[in-house]
Amino acid sequence: MEIGHLIAGRSPSDIISVDAGQPVREAVAILAGKRIGALPVMQDGSIVGIFSERDVVYRMAEEGTACLDKLVAQVMTAPPISVERNTTVIEALGLMTRRRIRHLPVMDNGSFVGFVSIGDLVKSRIDEVEHEAQAMREYITTA
Repeated sequence: MEIGHLIAGRSPSDIISVDAGQPVREAVAILAGKRIGALPVMQDGSIVGIFSERDVVYRMAEEGTACLDKLVAQVMTAPPISVERNTTVIEALGLMTRRRIRHLPVMDNGSFVGFVSIGDLVKSRIDEVEHEAQAMREYITTA
């Protein structure tokens, strides 16, 4: 299955994001308030990075609470590692495993069109395996 299929019903305008010029404190409040692990970071309508809970933890370990007064652009992970709509779920999971990341922006000819988490991909894969198992059970009982 391709990533484009997973995001087909989602509107890019529904993606929660943060501006590169926002204070880290505000971005942390968004993460906590929405109970999410990462945000795409936007600047002038383009994605320029990813701001995740890991970014906060690493900076807090280095700088303490002073990092909360920095701008997201100073703390985010950049450039973002992304995938295209036609990337398969298996390919995306492999990329996430190799790069040790949990969120991927989805691009379409250079435009940001979606954002997926490892949870989205694992759920998709489980659904696919369950569907295949059900088809196999049906085949066996009718053969």
